[in-house]
Amino acid sequence: MALAQLSIERLRCIESAKLELHGSYNLISGDNASGKTSLLEAFFLLGRGRSFRSRRADALIRHGCGDLVVSGRIATATRQRPVGVRVSKEGMEARVDGRPATGLAELATVLPVQAIDPEIHRLIEDGPQERRRYLDWGVFHVEPNFVDEWRRYQRALKQRNAALRAGHAPDLVRAWDSELLDAGSTVAERRRTYLDRIRPHVRAVGRRLLELDVELTLAEGWAQGRSLAEALEASWARDVERGITHAGPHRADIGVRVESHLARGLVSRGQQKLLAASLVLGQLQANAELGSSLAALLVDDPAAELDVDNLCRLLEAIKDVPAQLLVTALDPSTVAQLDVATGHRFHVEHGKVTRLL
Repeated sequence: MALAQLSIERLRCIESAKLELHGSYNLISGDNASGKTSLLEAFFLLGRGRSFRSRRADALIRHGCGDLVVSGRIATATRQRPVGVRVSKEGMEARVDGRPATGLAELATVLPVQAIDPEIHRLIEDGPQERRRYLDWGVFHVEPNFVDEWRRYQRALKQRNAALRAGHAPDLVRAWDSELLDAGSTVAERRRTYLDRIRPHVRAVGRRLLELDVELTLAEGWAQGRSLAEALEASWARDVERGITHAGPHRADIGVRVESHLARGLVSRGQQKLLAASLVLGQLQANAELGSSLAALLVDDPAAELDVDNLCRLLEAIKDVPAQLLVTALDPSTVAQLDVATGHRFHVEHGKVTRLL
């Protein structure tokens, strides 16, 4: 499964563009601020309902316009599936196969997409939310029922927190505990199993890129050695005092360790980029092995903050990932290692896209 065609209307500096994409490799070159990254954002929007640069989809709307539209055709073994997203100040509308999408999860199902961009280091440097999002995206694509359990947990958590903030009687607050425990335990187990599956892949890519031992650990969101039920009981007084549930999968985090030390705040910016890339590339390799649909990998300016040797290692690792590649570069020669004779090449200038022969 790969995106065969991408059409864009009124997104950032791009007034209108249509690209016929190759199923394996696509190179997009152009000067800074020409619109290269905007093309990747449009692709990401189709698969995630947002940009990898901004949580607000309406921030992508071209200045002075009321909306943006991104659409495409996904090539499968038997047919081509239309998919589209319209974003306005009022919200977002998504369509799959000519009908309204059931939600953003359906977009993710039909178009799995990950990105390595100059801000990828935030996966290591920022707080737990980024790493939970990374982990859950992976679980979602190999465990079809995971999203239902995650939603069930989120609903119970929202209701329990609302009851805590309202100062309801303990029995009314704890009426949500059974649902919270059931769904939360399932979410935690799915995450635990998935992390076990991707560890060796991340370790292998990390060794290849950094020549160091990279390990992932999972903090499930409550004290180690306790069950979730015991953790909820232990945090009850604090929950009541502060009006929020303190124990549960919503507080989980991945520990990223290099040579047995937590990487956050330890390794350099360039190393953080390679380390985060190891997580993404290892995840894509593991998901392919586990039977997930072919994903797309968007690589924005891979040369940023990397010396020649590290860039070469990164490009060699990217070549081995089973994914549809879209790569941007100021100078195509910097990514010549990725050159595939049958791939497609595009040049962007002032938001105008030209296919190169």
